[in-house]
Amino acid sequence: MQQNSILLQNVSPEQFKELLTNVFKTQLEDFKKELVNQTAKDDLLSREQVLELLQINSSTLWHYQNKGKIQVYKFANKCYYKRSELMNSLTQLKK
Repeated sequence: MQQNSILLQNVSPEQFKELLTNVFKTQLEDFKKELVNQTAKDDLLSREQVLELLQINSSTLWHYQNKGKIQVYKFANKCYYKRSELMNSLTQLKK
C-alpha cells in the first residue's frame, strides 16, 4: 500500500487550520447552491402556477398536454407539472 504525504513548510498550525476551513467552507457553499438548484428544478407546480409561469391560457396548456409537449402528473384529481420538464420543453427560436 502506497502512502502519500504532504510536507508543509513555513505554515503555522493556525494558517493551516484557516486554509482548510476556507476550502471546506467554499466546497460546502457550492454543494448548498447545487442542492438548492436541484430542488428548484424538481418542484411540482400546480396548473395555475404553470399558467402564470408560461403566461398562457388553460386551453393552450391542454393542447400542449395532448400533443405531448408537456408531461402532466395527476394525483387526487389534480394536475401537477415538473418545473424542470417545463423548462426543458421550451425551444429556442431561430434567428
